[in-house]
Amino acid sequence: MPTHSLPRIYGITDSGLLPTTHQLVTAVETALLAGVTWIQYRAKQLDPDTKLKQAERLIALCQTLNGVLIVNDDVHLAQRIGAHGVHLGQSDMPVVQARAILGPEALIGVTCHSDLALARKAADEGASYLAFGRFFRSSTKPDAPVAPLSVLKKAKTQFQLPIVAIGGIDAANALEVYRAGADSLACCNSLFDGNNVKSRAEMLFRSLSHHE
Repeated sequence: MPTHSLPRIYGITDSGLLPTTHQLVTAVETALLAGVTWIQYRAKQLDPDTKLKQAERLIALCQTLNGVLIVNDDVHLAQRIGAHGVHLGQSDMPVVQARAILGPEALIGVTCHSDLALARKAADEGASYLAFGRFFRSSTKPDAPVAPLSVLKKAKTQFQLPIVAIGGIDAANALEVYRAGADSLACCNSLFDGNNVKSRAEMLFRSLSHHE
């Protein structure tokens, strides 16, 4: 099993927030230097050539700054650039198939919404971490079903895998989610919406500093 440990804050990019490669690379570099050591590259609307160029820039950056790069959905892109792993939704490639392509050391996360049965399936198939959400109003996934925070504690007791919370998490509610049982908080808009990524990252980490 891979030895990379999930950070408290897990950054997720969005091509709508970071439309140019320069903006993307600058924002991710800033986030990495601020302590957001895991980055998920998420670019749903871009063409394959642009995605490849951007992903290549990000993996080089992560290698330089000791970051971890996870590619959203696209197993073959993750394989091509040598990413650390992939994050899979329920309509994406099965975990077993992704694992066969990427190898035993790859980090494979799976979106489980609020469904512990989906989480059990993912865990049994060899997932590296389980993601639950959305928990709050989300600009990235406004139509995703709302998950109760109680699912985090239930998942924590049932699975030995790290638990990631996603969906509308910001500095105002991060501590509540962390205390509910999440090991890591996936943040998109609250981290990358605007040019002040460093201060946004600092606010997120500061919001968790009261956790005992």
